[in-house]
Amino acid sequence: MDVLDKPDNLVELFEGSINRFSNRLVFGTKDKQGVYQWITYGDLAKRVDHLRGGLAKAGIGKGDVVGIIANNRVEWVVAHFATLGLGGCFVPMYEVELPHVWEYIVRDSGVKFLFVANAGTLEKVRDFPDRIPSLEKIILIEGEGQGTMAELEKDGETNPVPAIHPSAEDVAVIIYTSGTTGDPKGVLLTHANWTSNTHARVKLYHEFDENDRTLSLLPWAHTYGQGEMHTFIQLGASMGFMESTATLLEDLGKVKPTFLLAVPRVFNRIYDVLWKKMNEEGGLAKALFVMGVEAGKEKRRLAAEGKSCLLTDLKFAVADKIVFQKIRGKFGGRLKGAMTASAMMNMDIALFFFDIGIPVYDCYGMTETSPGIAMNAPTDYRLGSVGRAIDKVRIVIDQSVVEEGATDGEIVVYGPNVMKGYHNKPEQTKEIMTPDGGVRTGDRGRLDKDGYLYITGRLKEQYKLENGKFVFPAALEEDISLLPSIQNAVIYGENRPYNICMVVPDFFTLERYAEKHNLPGDMDELLKRNDIQKMLASEITNSLQGKYASYEIPKKFIFLTEPFSLENGTLTQTLKLKRRIVFQKYRDRIDAMYQ
Repeated sequence: MDVLDKPDNLVELFEGSINRFSNRLVFGTKDKQGVYQWITYGDLAKRVDHLRGGLAKAGIGKGDVVGIIANNRVEWVVAHFATLGLGGCFVPMYEVELPHVWEYIVRDSGVKFLFVANAGTLEKVRDFPDRIPSLEKIILIEGEGQGTMAELEKDGETNPVPAIHPSAEDVAVIIYTSGTTGDPKGVLLTHANWTSNTHARVKLYHEFDENDRTLSLLPWAHTYGQGEMHTFIQLGASMGFMESTATLLEDLGKVKPTFLLAVPRVFNRIYDVLWKKMNEEGGLAKALFVMGVEAGKEKRRLAAEGKSCLLTDLKFAVADKIVFQKIRGKFGGRLKGAMTASAMMNMDIALFFFDIGIPVYDCYGMTETSPGIAMNAPTDYRLGSVGRAIDKVRIVIDQSVVEEGATDGEIVVYGPNVMKGYHNKPEQTKEIMTPDGGVRTGDRGRLDKDGYLYITGRLKEQYKLENGKFVFPAALEEDISLLPSIQNAVIYGENRPYNICMVVPDFFTLERYAEKHNLPGDMDELLKRNDIQKMLASEITNSLQGKYASYEIPKKFIFLTEPFSLENGTLTQTLKLKRRIVFQKYRDRIDAMYQ
């Protein structure tokens, strides 16, 4: 076994970092005064040891299931590694979630002890033990005294229990996919699933070490965020917790990350805000910004031909010194790059960030693969792709499930990252797993001659129009949503004569437009105006011309005043659209578009 394959369980991975980096900082939390307070690996280890002892004394042992409802915080990590050190299984849940979803997960996974973040969450789950036979105890994270995490840690301080090293094939975590249809599915992820993925990331990002730092943006209730946490711990690196999305820029400035993991939406919005600000300021600031953007494009074009231009370099250098350096400063001034997943970065936006010195690398994965499948990295990337298969992972393109003559196919993945299966769902496990141990992703893709993977669509989301032409709605929706006046868009047209588009406008932009043109009324009234509808429809249509076939471009539009959100059930926790829910919600208005 290669040294990079060790350890093969998360407990030893954690202990290895504790031994090597005991005095280094690991997690930073913003206090009420807005100052980040940091703890060391040694401090973290003591809390894990104490909670492990407390959980053992309270009755948690090998094979028991411990759940948590909390956002990313130090106590999350403490509960995670304390549970794993007893041979238990950990089940994370989102703090912002519907109570019936929590109840389903706790019941389905057989949670014995449940940690909850605060008194508000406790109140929502207080009666769960009366309805769920497996659930014996609810433990409050915030607070002191009986029934709290502090009490368990205090009990464990006088009841030391050494950690066990689980088998590589033991289930470490059950991650429940938020799913766009049906009940959540519990993905059984073993210690080897997690550690193999972590080792592969460390191997690919070999220039990263204990001096690196990130700002934790992604929830640990999802594999992507949890994989980041495991990787930074293995490196001996540090993570600061974002207070909220509203404080993102402030937190970046205080934590000063060297690397970020995010979803493309974060960079799309930053890009959008930058252009809005420049358009509002105008004058010299905008002129320098535009000059720098254009010079960056020209530098790339010339470099591809093996050429350079002194004037172009000078223009870029001036813009970089005056404008782009300030943008990098907003990210804390130390950012070497970022990684994004869950959707592809828009190429123009990705190139913009590369040009200004913040390269953003696309990667690809899914919950069922722990999550990494393919990744770009600073020393090995190809823009437009999601990178090559990570160490010990193999990608196969199955063309038998797509239309004849296609140059792509379904992406099938093999490797130590592939899940054990879905908890309590043998039929659904059988549907997604191949007989020889692969997992069907449901995504379409192709591999180039060098092994770089390109995502071309989603099998379940593609559809045919009445004329038999295929439509891949996600690409259209992404491009429409990048328009400054549009917040979100959904394309519909399966077995219909043409596509329509449901549009959520950017309300702030629309309000500013209404003020400028002295248009009366609230948002409902504005979106009923024929001139506003024509303006938005024309902007969308014009942006798609030349990029998409005429049959793909929507012919009619539905304008919505309610955004898609977690609260109204139209988005998953990873901000993916629940198409079925959206189509049900607006069925009457959709049907009216074809009458």
